[in-house]
Amino acid sequence: MKTKNLYFLPISLSEKITATYSSSPAHHGWLKNAIDFLAPLGTPIRASLDGEVLRVKDDSEIGGDTRDFDKHGNFVEIQHSNGEVSIYEHIEKGSARVKAGNQVKTGEILAAVGQTGWMGSLGPHLHFDVHKYYGQGLNDYKSLEIRWIDPPPNKEGL
Repeated sequence: MKTKNLYFLPISLSEKITATYSSSPAHHGWLKNAIDFLAPLGTPIRASLDGEVLRVKDDSEIGGDTRDFDKHGNFVEIQHSNGEVSIYEHIEKGSARVKAGNQVKTGEILAAVGQTGWMGSLGPHLHFDVHKYYGQGLNDYKSLEIRWIDPPPNKEGL
């Protein structure tokens, strides 16, 4: 299922910043539509669409290449119109500029690229997906195929 909303890229692509849908070992099943932006540590992450911040975690500096590091990942999660939610994961410790309940505008800086949580051998990057919750649990969601305003990243990666 595709998003109803149109989203801007949370990080501008360049020679130093590329995107991939398929390089992460986590991008299967419920996360099959997630995208990773491979970027230098500290690269600013911007809101892809207006919304309300639901949750923020930015107290960890722990990251690694195996699934057991997942619980240490920092993130910002934003509620948008049409019941869609975006998440920005692996943010740098202490870099969040927003907190739960804040209203954010498209393009507003949320945090910085880090390397916390389950990195899957990708190095510093931003994991981004848009999803809808179908249950009460924090993992009761499925990612949606993102409709981009910007030129869409190639499905095979850039």
